[in-house]
Amino acid sequence: MFNTIEEYLDALKNEMKDADPALAQDAQADAREHLSTALVVAREMNPETSEVDALGKIIDEYGTPEETASAYREVERRTSPVLKQAVKPQSALGYFFGVYTDPRAWGALLYMFIAFVTGIFYFTWAVTGVSVSVSFLIFIFGFPFALLFLLSVRGLALLEGRLVEALLGVRMPRRPLFSHQNMKWFDRLKALLTDKATWLMLVYMLLQFVLGTVYFVLIVTVLSFSLSFIAIPILQEVFHQGAIMMNNRVYFTLPNWTYPLLVFGGILLWTTFMNIARGIGQLHGKLAKWMLVSE
Repeated sequence: MFNTIEEYLDALKNEMKDADPALAQDAQADAREHLSTALVVAREMNPETSEVDALGKIIDEYGTPEETASAYREVERRTSPVLKQAVKPQSALGYFFGVYTDPRAWGALLYMFIAFVTGIFYFTWAVTGVSVSVSFLIFIFGFPFALLFLLSVRGLALLEGRLVEALLGVRMPRRPLFSHQNMKWFDRLKALLTDKATWLMLVYMLLQFVLGTVYFVLIVTVLSFSLSFIAIPILQEVFHQGAIMMNNRVYFTLPNWTYPLLVFGGILLWTTFMNIARGIGQLHGKLAKWMLVSE
């Protein structure tokens, strides 16, 4: 018998201590929302019923923590991973050049490119929101504005998690953290301000700007050098242009015997970067999970 919803959630958390943190967060968010909403409805329909009795009936219908944890694990087991390696290579050389058939590498590459755009947006939103919220706190409408801003941070964190899961293959929360609808706005603001997850999400938004910029510079630089090496034979043989042009329009050409080395070097450079991008994607996924998944 559980006297409060918090006792039920603590028991559910204990049952899922060995499960994926994102899965445990989804289970707790769903349970909190269902039990809180059902308890309010039950008390409105039967005011004479005590909260403990009403909660006991709701839990009987919803399921014990053991049953709930087992159900979520079963659903998660049947859900295939978003991204996984297509074919496991048999050698180090196969693993190196097999990166082109690995969805994780292409997903990481796409995420690194998108992170530049999302990083700029997150940074602008976070800095502007914090600055305006602090400035408006001297007015009465500053508190509701700060509440809306912090709620938007939670929403952007959930959106970022879905992007990370889709492109990097890391399990992220799929449910927003539940907040009581009947809670006063000042109490809800206080709860958001005292929640460690809120500040970690803000730090992640600021950090994403730095990481996104680094990712974009890496992609553009490596891609430019790779394409340049591959394009030199075409420029010299087809368009009769030099590989290097000085300011005084003096062209320098490379000997024909270097063509295979240049093409192979360009392909090798990009292949190496694809492997690095795959590793960056895995590391970024772990970082996102640590900062965007609440304990």
